[in-house]
Amino acid sequence: MTKEHILSEIRRTASANGGAPLGLDRFFAETGIKKWDWHGKYWARWSDALKEAGFPPNQLIAARTREDLLDNLAALVRELGHFPVEGEIRLKRRSDRNFPSHSTFGKFGGMRALSAELERFCRDRGENDLAELCAATAKNDHAENSEGAPEESAIGELAYVYLMKSGRFYKIGRTNALGRRERELVIQLPEAAKVVHSIKTDDPAGIEEYWHRRFHDRRKNGEWFELTAQDLSAFRRRKFM
Repeated sequence: MTKEHILSEIRRTASANGGAPLGLDRFFAETGIKKWDWHGKYWARWSDALKEAGFPPNQLIAARTREDLLDNLAALVRELGHFPVEGEIRLKRRSDRNFPSHSTFGKFGGMRALSAELERFCRDRGENDLAELCAATAKNDHAENSEGAPEESAIGELAYVYLMKSGRFYKIGRTNALGRRERELVIQLPEAAKVVHSIKTDDPAGIEEYWHRRFHDRRKNGEWFELTAQDLSAFRRRKFM
């Protein structure tokens, strides 16, 4: 475990956390990097590691206001032409560091509550076209759910992105019920299959898409990939994203 890798992970996880570095316990949960990988080896204290990574001691991140959050979200709705799913909020944040982190929208509740709040916000500002897009999203979500289709996970709701092996190929998928999904796929596949690792996440769609894009050159068919030992090691290092 090199110092450069640990510093890189500190910066990466801080960026995903709205710019604020993680505490020790959460850092370990998200990266698998243990205290003893760095303590007494590179730094005497966690605060020393954060300082070298570029974070001042006791850094405070100003809370974003309701109006700021909804204003940014309204701009994204106008850009997309529809109310975004959580994965699209994640992707926007990754491409624009000034856009709020997806976790900051959790204060509004789930995606339906957020779309309803944004609808009211847009109507108050006279942006009825955006308000109608939010209203249409809520209506469509209700129609899909009445047919039994899976609902987009609420912000903050935990699910899993899993890596399953069958023969020499690996499937990267997502589920809210890991054991049940494994049993379903075992029945369908001609060769024995098992889950070799899973990542707990509050953004299953976004994290699944991240790994699909990361291993795009290894893709064989659909969600199935032919991965190297280095690829497997990279996936297994993540316990939470």
